[in-house]
Amino acid sequence: MKREKLVVIGNGMAGIKCVEEILKLEPDRFDITVFGSEPHPNYNRILLSKVLQGDSTIDSIVINDWSWYEEREIKLYTGETVVHMDIQARQVTTLSGIRAKYDFLIIATGSSAFIPPIVGIHKPGVIAFRSMEDCATMIEYSKKYKKAAVIGGGLLGLEAARGLLNLGMQTEVIHNAPYLMNRQLDVMAADMLRKELEQQGMRFWLSKETESIIGLSRAKGIRFSNGSTLEADLIVISVGIRPNITLAKESGLTTNRAIVVDDFMRTSDPSIYAVGECAEHRGVAYGLVAPLYEQGKVLAGSLCGTQAVGYEGSVPYAQLKVSGVEVFSVGSIQQGEADTALQVYDGIQGTYKKITMKDGKVSGAILFGSTAEGTSLLGLVKRGAPIAELAAKPKEDQSDEDSIVVSMPERETVCACNAVTKSSIMCAVMEDGLRTIEQVRDRTKASSSCGGCRPMVAAIVRYALRDDKESLAPTVTPICNCTTLNHDMVKSAMKNGVFTSKHEVMETLGWQNLAGCSTCSEALSYYWTLYYPQQANEASAYNKSNNSRKLTLDVPSPPVSGFNTTLLAKQMHHACQYLTFPSPVKGAISSGIHSPAGVLVQDLGIAGSPAGWEVYAGGHAEHPVKQGQLIGIAESDSLAIELCIAILQLYREQAENGERVWKWLERIAIDEIRESVLDVEHRMDLMSRAEAAASYLNSERLGERICSQ
Repeated sequence: MKREKLVVIGNGMAGIKCVEEILKLEPDRFDITVFGSEPHPNYNRILLSKVLQGDSTIDSIVINDWSWYEEREIKLYTGETVVHMDIQARQVTTLSGIRAKYDFLIIATGSSAFIPPIVGIHKPGVIAFRSMEDCATMIEYSKKYKKAAVIGGGLLGLEAARGLLNLGMQTEVIHNAPYLMNRQLDVMAADMLRKELEQQGMRFWLSKETESIIGLSRAKGIRFSNGSTLEADLIVISVGIRPNITLAKESGLTTNRAIVVDDFMRTSDPSIYAVGECAEHRGVAYGLVAPLYEQGKVLAGSLCGTQAVGYEGSVPYAQLKVSGVEVFSVGSIQQGEADTALQVYDGIQGTYKKITMKDGKVSGAILFGSTAEGTSLLGLVKRGAPIAELAAKPKEDQSDEDSIVVSMPERETVCACNAVTKSSIMCAVMEDGLRTIEQVRDRTKASSSCGGCRPMVAAIVRYALRDDKESLAPTVTPICNCTTLNHDMVKSAMKNGVFTSKHEVMETLGWQNLAGCSTCSEALSYYWTLYYPQQANEASAYNKSNNSRKLTLDVPSPPVSGFNTTLLAKQMHHACQYLTFPSPVKGAISSGIHSPAGVLVQDLGIAGSPAGWEVYAGGHAEHPVKQGQLIGIAESDSLAIELCIAILQLYREQAENGERVWKWLERIAIDEIRESVLDVEHRMDLMSRAEAAASYLNSERLGERICSQ
């Protein structure tokens, strides 16, 4: 049978998803030709920010490589932009002159970054963030320049800003609203997000209108409407998107904000369809992955004659995850749109949840800090569930990851982008023998698109792997009998709160015995030096009385050529002499790992090697004997000092009071520690915090500070 000719304009996620669905239904029905304006095969545009943040590589975000097209006999033209559609002749023409006939045409041209009419916005040094090329440009700029600004404090703007920080650039975010992500968050969630991102190094200019881009031959900064200016070598525009409809409009198709389609994704010409960000369905143009994939399935079924029910629209939602900050938002959440049904703020855990209702039904939700419930709440909003369903859930269990998994119906959709249910994930683990989220992703496609459902997929995988599903509630081991809180809870509360004394900490956190005991008093005193070193009297007094909690170094071997162990020890002592640690820290420096210093069985070990200084941590010479783990290799004395200080500061911040270095290393993933101290930006942050703490805890300067106060 002669195949019908199907041409797809656009090689992005929406268009190729549609092709995938067609091949599932009738793989031999169409002779398929695809035109893509970018010189790449199909890739996941949503994950570009992960490439900038260092969590993914360019190769890893490719969805379908070159061989995929070849194996399915799809003609792929990359770097080719279609500039003309002859609807009468049913033919398209590219800028380079390539022509292709069609029986059916799918327009999947997506959208472009909206470029606001700002004076000077087209100068060199101003870019959008939409493609692999934009990503590469930002990486190149980071090698030469150090100051960046992102115009736009929405979802994509914040992801771009986090990527620029990871590239080592000082990053400022300019937003014209009074708080971040103002379309998806309320004031409280936005304020929590801002504080978290400020701790990571971002700087924010809120309620600011950009008037012009300053600089003669290239961008040098921004001038605001009030006349103030901001220096910047790279300016990234992220203020929204604009559907690419010029081609359709010039060809005579009906357009509004985007290309108008019916419930089966047909345009005003019955042989032409539109899908994705360039399509407008019932007055709405969607910019998220899940709706685009839903449209693609409907379109594929329509072309193959198997689709009886049309596309009815989608409930959009937003998910942000940058450097450990998790945010989820869906539905009506702004004041005046709906009433608040539930609002929970946990300052100790740093989480926030708000659920809204309208006419007795769940209408929206915001999650901050923990987004495991996002999929479940999305389901409630989608079907307009009665608020009674929410009220029936035990409130104390709603933040419990396992309880959420247990209460989730088997057929509930977990991955909205790819329509993967809880039961599909459970079967993949329990019946197919899969053991990791990556294996489940590859088999089911869950979390492979926008990645927003990854926390929930991971929770289901962990639950399915657990032998004893009855013991669901996590145990909390309190610091002592004076409190029900553990070390992490107390540390989180002290870090995020504002206290004037340890006694106030105990009162606020509900200490059962306000007199305390030696265990909790010792812990609170140490945490006080960690989070409130600026309150000089108490912090410095504790620091001075706990010399056993300092760093001691053993340097038994004499300096050898190229390895001045004595000088390195002096520099380490100078940097750490005023720092107090969760437990005594013993270190050793030697010209080689086989010297008498025993660097491999010390809390911190530095040994010379042909490649430079090898830095180890987590060794223990007594029972149980532990060999130190290699953290990194430093080519110079100064880098070795930096690595050691960063490791020790990370230990100060993450370890529990009294926890030895080797126990801390066993509890925290070694890869996480390496990433933190080997990343230049993170290492500099750790060193800066260590230096600040040492300055406050310096007993010789205590009198000067008291006098100045």
